[in-house]
Amino acid sequence: QVQLVESGGDLVQPGGSLRLSCATSGFTSQYYVIGWFRQAPGKEREGLSCISISDGSTYYTHSMKGRFTISRDNAKNTVYLQMNSLKPEDAAVYYCAALVGPSFSGSYCQRPYEYTYWGQGTQVTVSS
Repeated sequence: QVQLVESGGDLVQPGGSLRLSCATSGFTSQYYVIGWFRQAPGKEREGLSCISISDGSTYYTHSMKGRFTISRDNAKNTVYLQMNSLKPEDAAVYYCAALVGPSFSGSYCQRPYEYTYWGQGTQVTVSS
């Protein structure tokens, strides 16, 4: 079955960087989208970025553009989220999720309800 496993969350100082990984397994084709989301205590789940596994198309939500970079390594079945210039307000549980299908739209990045499969999340803490 499909599985997603996030890793890379940690405690980092403001201004620091982290790279999150989302290891995937169980997919029978490359026609799916991986999205990164986060959720802070008391807040709604927020879409950050998403990538088409088949052709590498990417999209960033407005607030993430410039600081976060999504990428994929299809040989390792892994999607990454490079996060730079981290701020205390970036602290949250970060999730990756998969949406199966041949199409890609930036709107997928902002609709967590479109995604069928979710990882368990990885904690990012930004504090001095």
